[in-house]
Amino acid sequence: MEYLHHIGLVIGVIGVAVIVWGVVLGVFKLVALEIRRIHSDNLREREGLRHHLAYYLLLGLEFLVAADIVDTIINPKLDDLYVLGGIVLIRTVISFSINWELAQSAKLYSQDHGK
Repeated sequence: MEYLHHIGLVIGVIGVAVIVWGVVLGVFKLVALEIRRIHSDNLREREGLRHHLAYYLLLGLEFLVAADIVDTIINPKLDDLYVLGGIVLIRTVISFSINWELAQSAKLYSQDHGK
């Protein structure tokens, strides 16, 4: 069972790394957008940046949920199940809202471009 703990830890570290990687990329894109803002308004590109960050956040959360599932299997405690349920609930709400926002952005884009 000790190996399952290590596997859960590795999955959790991957989740954190994905989130940090997305934030680092997002910071670079934000700096580039702000430099270009001097010459033009780039509202669409800022929206793209928000979606980029949301994608990495959701992906990282998926890994963290997987790590929590492995840990809960190893050491099933009622408190751990509550935490896992809360994380899954939060992730579901975030995913739903981001997907809704993406759909709204796609509608606006298609209306703006006559598609």
